Amino acid sequence: MLFRNEANAVQNLQNISYYRLKGYWWDMQSNIVNHAFNPGTYFEEVIARYNFDRHLRLILFDAIERIEIALRTKMIYHLSMSNGSQWFSDPTLFSDPIKHQDHLDHLRREFIYSKEIFALDHKRRYPQIDPEAWKIMEIASMGTLSKFYKNLNHQSPDKSTIAKEMGLNLHRELSSWLESIVYIRNIIAHNSRLWSRSMVKRPMDIIQNPIGLWFNSPLRDAQKKKPFLIISTLVYLCNQVSPNHQIKNKIIQLIGRSQNVLIYKLGFFNNGDQEPLWR
Repeated sequence: MLFRNEANAVQNLQNISYYRLKGYWWDMQSNIVNHAFNPGTYFEEVIARYNFDRHLRLILFDAIERIEIALRTKMIYHLSMSNGSQWFSDPTLFSDPIKHQDHLDHLRREFIYSKEIFALDHKRRYPQIDPEAWKIMEIASMGTLSKFYKNLNHQSPDKSTIAKEMGLNLHRELSSWLESIVYIRNIIAHNSRLWSRSMVKRPMDIIQNPIGLWFNSPLRDAQKKKPFLIISTLVYLCNQVSPNHQIKNKIIQLIGRSQNVLIYKLGFFNNGDQEPLWR
């Protein structure tokens, strides 16, 4: 590997570990056994990939926050209006009682550990009573919200209403997307690499009569297995719950500033801007 500025390289290596950077240079090797690099491989190209990935993750975390808050708000409102303030503890509202009990136990633990002022006040005043949904669900993690939503009875009109307000006609589509978003959220929260990563959780890419702008043409396998598909679900949902967001524009601008970064490693291809979602 070559270096254009060895002093800067030393500074980078003092603050970014070898195995964190390794994932960004893996495909630059001509021999992965002997770790020989292709001719003309520069360390600065690795750092450019790393920085692109870091900036992308910051943009996506903004998108996830908007979606998480919207989902939480809609679950609290619709389910509380239909089923009362303790709906989250009613096993008859859920399709799998064993999973419900497990999710409920986890939710209660999250509330116990919470240091939010309203949570501390409730625990002090009513130590033996479950808080109302608008309290306890407010501190629920994205993963817990996703699990509660997925386990709601499929016949629940509130489950369908929430899906439609999030821009999807079928609750199973929203469940699939939420699971994938939780997965990528955990990657981002741990400052892990999205670059050239194959997604273990992949959301449904074919959706029925999308309410918003989606794709006209089938996605390539590389688009589905790389982060591109999950990123697209984030943009779609933000279009529904936060219409004035700048998530898509920020991603496009980041790509524009990163001309030498191989964005197909994330599943982005040159024809992507021809699709309604990304146009």
